[in-house]
Amino acid sequence: MLYQLIPAILTFILVSTLSPFFISFLRKWNFTQPIRKELPQEHHDKKGTPLMLGSIFMVGVVVALSYHSSPLMFFLVSTFVLFSLVGFLDDFWKAQKQDPGGISAKTKLVFQFIITILLLFILINVFNIEPMVHLSKSISLFLPLSLYIAIMTLFIVGSANAINFTDGMDGLLGMVSIPTYFFFFIISDYTEVKIFSLVMIAGIAGFLIYNLYPAKAFMGDTGSMAIGGSLSFLAIIEKVELLIPILFFIYLLEQFSVMIQVFYYKKTKKRLFLMSPIHFHYGLKYGWSENKIVTVFAIVSWICTLLCLLYFYFFMT
Repeated sequence: MLYQLIPAILTFILVSTLSPFFISFLRKWNFTQPIRKELPQEHHDKKGTPLMLGSIFMVGVVVALSYHSSPLMFFLVSTFVLFSLVGFLDDFWKAQKQDPGGISAKTKLVFQFIITILLLFILINVFNIEPMVHLSKSISLFLPLSLYIAIMTLFIVGSANAINFTDGMDGLLGMVSIPTYFFFFIISDYTEVKIFSLVMIAGIAGFLIYNLYPAKAFMGDTGSMAIGGSLSFLAIIEKVELLIPILFFIYLLEQFSVMIQVFYYKKTKKRLFLMSPIHFHYGLKYGWSENKIVTVFAIVSWICTLLCLLYFYFFMT
């Protein structure tokens, strides 16, 4: 256990102490957050907040790879870095152009699909991940390889973007993703997954010192895309795809609230939610503060994690 904790402790120390210097660097070079005009006024007050502090998570993945170098750890780190690069391109465009839209959705999807398919082929051919979905300790659903790749590609890209949607309030994604990484730390038999998950928890904890309300900096897509990609691939490595609707409940809620809002508006010219993603709805309709929304969503994420742990240990092992 101590062996797994050491890189996490080192990551927390490094992230928490280096972040102020990186925030100063981002502010000096005007890597700051533009704000969508339709957001509530309190969000417009955040204009000029340094963006891309999610880059600091690279400290953690370097520590993890240096501490426990293996093919699987290299794969986990590569997954994180590749998705982070897609997010970085988006953040760089936002900051340089002061355009909250970033690069086009089509461009992001093309990069995400290419990266995902490449990594899936590596998982299957190098790490011998079988094209099947584990339903219980005695039941598994085997799929044709092409169908499995198609389904998992859609799942990974969709989940990565759902997790990206969750990064919309100070501390929200960080607080919600910690229990998800904790789930993979608990269930995994792979030392690499345990170390990587703990390092991510530690890195996010160090980051939250500067991201909780009122945030001194945002992780940006550089961090949220990387978190989304890594969590999605962890689900496949651990063969817990069945649990995704519960384990990723908050992320999927955020994504589907946007999809439902768009569909409902096209059909009725009315809005089902006052604003989407749904975390904005609770603030506008019920007057919840950002801290309350983040706290409630984090509690729900912990509950979903505990439910998944119960199902995993009672029915899947």
